[in-house]
Amino acid sequence: MVGGRRAIGVLGGTFDPPHIGHVGIAHRVRSALGLDEVLFVVAHDPWQKSGSRTVTAAPHRLAMVEAAVSGEEGLRCCPLEIERGGPSYTVDTLEELRRLEPAAILVLIVGADAAAQLDTWHRPEDLPGLARLAVVDRPGMPPAAAPPAWDVVHVEGLPEDISSSTVRRRVAAGEPVGQLVPDGVLRYIVEHGLYAEGSP
Repeated sequence: MVGGRRAIGVLGGTFDPPHIGHVGIAHRVRSALGLDEVLFVVAHDPWQKSGSRTVTAAPHRLAMVEAAVSGEEGLRCCPLEIERGGPSYTVDTLEELRRLEPAAILVLIVGADAAAQLDTWHRPEDLPGLARLAVVDRPGMPPAAAPPAWDVVHVEGLPEDISSSTVRRRVAAGEPVGQLVPDGVLRYIVEHGLYAEGSP
């Protein structure tokens, strides 16, 4: 609760796959800002990554996020963008969450790189009126700049530098990733043969 109102963090992403860094950051921001929960919003069609590579099918990514947050207090998987279909625009998601939780404070959680690019997002002028902004800064680096219209709070990130691309690359090379992803995510990757060399 913040000022007697529910406070909800919104952490959007492709989550291909979700890793321990995602979970750790969500817990850190939730604790630092006193959020009631953090929603992991799984992108259906991450339009900014269109054409860069083939993204794993949405049902797989949703299932992995569900596995990643299972048993994690205050963290919840949110399927809104997948259920909506089409390009995944943050502004649409925030508007939908505002309709579902009209009295809540929404806090959009982004990394330092994304914070600097918010003006390139879909309908950027509407975003600051829908949510506050929590920027996760790199440890030891100056706070990242964000467009001036936002109500911004900065949270220092984790020292570990983990990326989904590293996990995918290690799986394809047959290298262990058990220290990089939650146990449930690892089981899902193995059971479904995701990211292995030659897999669809």
